[in-house]
Amino acid sequence: MLLGLLFALTAGLMWGLVFVAPVMLPGYAPALLTVGRYLAFGLLALPLAWALDRRALRELAPRDWWQAAQLSLVGNFLYYLCLSAAIQRAGAPLPTMIIGTLPVVIAVCANHRNRVRDGHLPWARLAPSLALIGAGLACVNRDEMAALQAAAGDPHRYAEGALLAVFAVACWTWYPIRNADWLRAHADRSPRAWATAQGLVTLPMALIGAVLLGGVRLAAPGTLVPADYAFPLGERPWAYVGLMAAIGLCSSWLGTLCWNEASQRLPTSLSGQLIVFETLAALAYAFAWKQQVPPPTTLAGVVLLVAGVAWALRIKPVAHTA
Repeated sequence: MLLGLLFALTAGLMWGLVFVAPVMLPGYAPALLTVGRYLAFGLLALPLAWALDRRALRELAPRDWWQAAQLSLVGNFLYYLCLSAAIQRAGAPLPTMIIGTLPVVIAVCANHRNRVRDGHLPWARLAPSLALIGAGLACVNRDEMAALQAAAGDPHRYAEGALLAVFAVACWTWYPIRNADWLRAHADRSPRAWATAQGLVTLPMALIGAVLLGGVRLAAPGTLVPADYAFPLGERPWAYVGLMAAIGLCSSWLGTLCWNEASQRLPTSLSGQLIVFETLAALAYAFAWKQQVPPPTTLAGVVLLVAGVAWALRIKPVAHTA
């Protein structure tokens, strides 16, 4: 349990880096950051596969590679594509609030779906944890909610953005549950090799995405990429390449590796709640980058999030009886 908690914490610290990338590279569209991140992930997976996991990767059957491809497609590309499009249509506040429900949604879905394999976390004991996490997310996103209420825009675009954000939540609810299914069914396999396998199948997808992005830019300038953008690397090529390489290695490969390790050790209903570490890390990095002190409401939200996780860790699964 403790080791799984530490791996989930490390995954959250790695994934939080992704949320400051748009702040560090404000002139780069979300689609460019998404393709750049996963292109770097795939390219970095090649030497990692050769140096570290050649033997383990050779043991994967075709159905395992197909599963890795599905996980990468849904958990990486579809998730970030929907999230980016939601932000473009509705602005940041609404999608942020909807995505913030992930820890609760995953915990609820996994607690019902995986009750036979993982045991059942009694709802009466789980409810306070979910309530604390929900209240913490509401406090953390209070400013986002205020901005959403003050915004005046096209209601149809807000509706489209909301639907896309809900679909993004569905994608990343499906991903950790199915990823945990494979890892728990293959407890003898290396979580590191499974992370590398997902990186390898991500590479052709990222290459196709880069080609499509270039085609869209030529056919419909300004649609996904600003018309004045210096394609493909922009006005700060070294900063873009360096940041994408860092995120590809730390957030994608190392983050996935640590999450895989946590998923093998913890019930999915519990590991789902530990995604709050990503939220906490993203907040810390954002305020550090802006050199600001979090407002009291945000600090209160952080305390509630930590309290919710601590409460969840005290709950012991109960064997399911049919």
